[in-house]
Amino acid sequence: MKRTTLYFTHARHIEVLEEELPVLGAGELLIETQLSAISAGTEMLVYRGEFPRHLEDEADTISGSLDFPMAFGYAAVGKVVEVGRTVDSKWQDRLVFAFQAHRSHLVATPETVVAVPDHIQPDDAVMFPNMETAVNLVHDAAPILGERVLVLGQGIVGLLGAALLHDFPLECLVTADRYEVRRQASRGIGVTASHDSSDAGFRELALRAAGGLQGGYDLVLELTGNPAALNDAIAVAGFGGRIIVGSWYGEKKAAIDLGGKYHRSRIQIVSSQVSTIAPNLSGRWTKTRRFQVAWNALSRIRPARWVTHRFPIEHSADAYQLLDGAPEQAIQVVLTYG
Repeated sequence: MKRTTLYFTHARHIEVLEEELPVLGAGELLIETQLSAISAGTEMLVYRGEFPRHLEDEADTISGSLDFPMAFGYAAVGKVVEVGRTVDSKWQDRLVFAFQAHRSHLVATPETVVAVPDHIQPDDAVMFPNMETAVNLVHDAAPILGERVLVLGQGIVGLLGAALLHDFPLECLVTADRYEVRRQASRGIGVTASHDSSDAGFRELALRAAGGLQGGYDLVLELTGNPAALNDAIAVAGFGGRIIVGSWYGEKKAAIDLGGKYHRSRIQIVSSQVSTIAPNLSGRWTKTRRFQVAWNALSRIRPARWVTHRFPIEHSADAYQLLDGAPEQAIQVVLTYG
């Protein structure tokens, strides 16, 4: 039996190849993929060749040696079509989520997949890792009653984060992005305002949305994928403000202004990454508990409305070219199978 797999062969070049399906082991599942989501952040760094070639974090699903050619991806939803002889038959025909690459058929153990709750549709379920990331961001941000909050970046993680933050009793929730299609989606959440972060007067506009030019934001989430955006975050953060960095910059670098307001204003910059639980929460929180929170949030928010493009796996090169060359047109892009 054959399967179709997407491979990154070198920077900005992919190939979709047919290959032999591995023999199913006694303790494994065979999953027929229905759709997989392309990450416009992490995955596009891989596509462009802008990622570190080796990551040492064993808790991260993409850690280890990263080099071309490689299969990559981590958001697939499909149906279990066969189970190994030692696997509980309850898995047969279950819809599952897998942190696996873009492939028409997946082989995995029950321990490495997540059963999709019955009330969650595949188009929502495929954004499960993005929602878990958004939940982790909000956990690390720990918003306080009445705070002024700014979210920089309204890609899918930024939108999900803004949707979660909208549930909090904040004084204001402001978002920013370069692209109108994303700002429009953000306004649909019900945020206080959403501004063009590429506007020359953006910082002043953002501060005015927070109630004036003097106070600044209590909390800023940096989710643009652009390290230069940290300067915007520093400029609009208030005294003692917190900046949560959820972006992975890969090998991108930028000059960050730490010599002025940052130093005197006691601004905190905190790294937030979903592979682990923050130390201050790990005594009570587990990945399983956070998974359940993410599924509940997907059920409430229904992010399938932010899927702007669908491409058959055979035309996946067009999907990556769209995200690379015309990102202003897209929010979430998915690949389809069969």
